[in-house]
Amino acid sequence: MIITGIEERKKSLTALYIDGEYAVSVDTMTFLSTGKKVGSEITDEELYDLIETSKYNRAKEKALYLIEYRSRTKRELYDKLIVLFGESATKHAIERLEELGLIDDEKYAREYAEVLLDKKGFPRQRAEFELMKKGIDKDVIEEILDELEPEPVEQIKKLLQTKFARRLSNEKDLAKTVNALKAMGYRWSDINEAINSEWD
Repeated sequence: MIITGIEERKKSLTALYIDGEYAVSVDTMTFLSTGKKVGSEITDEELYDLIETSKYNRAKEKALYLIEYRSRTKRELYDKLIVLFGESATKHAIERLEELGLIDDEKYAREYAEVLLDKKGFPRQRAEFELMKKGIDKDVIEEILDELEPEPVEQIKKLLQTKFARRLSNEKDLAKTVNALKAMGYRWSDINEAINSEWD
């Protein structure tokens, strides 16, 4: 097979024409690294390797772009990349970024757990659910929550003194507060104990 045409496209892509017909668009830098040009011969194996390497490099660049704005888990990146670049390139790119320390699910989970527990005031069960949605390994979640989880009653008391401080003056407001705490995932027994202790 002979490369009969090379055409630059948007998003750093190069369209290749082989034997007079459009064949594929690949990452421009990946193609340039092959040293091939118009008139060069390219075998089926070389073309396959070019396409796979292009997918890997593009997946890696896309992943770097995504984590530049905020930390992400392996699962989050996988779900976004696989649709665009396929499983092999996606896994390879994620593994490489993990090797470089640019993706760290355990670090992400710890930081996110602190936000969920401390800033949002979520109970353990809700924090566990949110972390699982991010694709964090269950064993990692358990280990981190075992370390960071505050005592539920004390956590509710803290919320009553801050977030819900203005919603305790009458029975109607108190009922709304109780429902809000239940919606956050707190058990009624812990809510009741915390509220009663505030009036002791």
